Amino acid sequence: MTAVTISPKFQVVIPRAVRERLHLKPGEKVQVIEYNNRIEFIPLRPMKSLRGIARGIDTDVARDEDRV
Repeated sequence: MTAVTISPKFQVVIPRAVRERLHLKPGEKVQVIEYNNRIEFIPLRPMKSLRGIARGIDTDVARDEDRV
């Protein structure tokens, strides 16, 4: 775990190891969420990048009669 410093302009630098693991690029947007007294950054990915994410999923599930 790496600590970062908040600048006088309230900016932080995401450590290189984290940027590389998450494949973050300059100019990408992240969503900022305050949760349980902490700050979370969630990368916003374009819908196009999610294409094929469910490939190979088993769709043979039991369904209620009103859902067939």
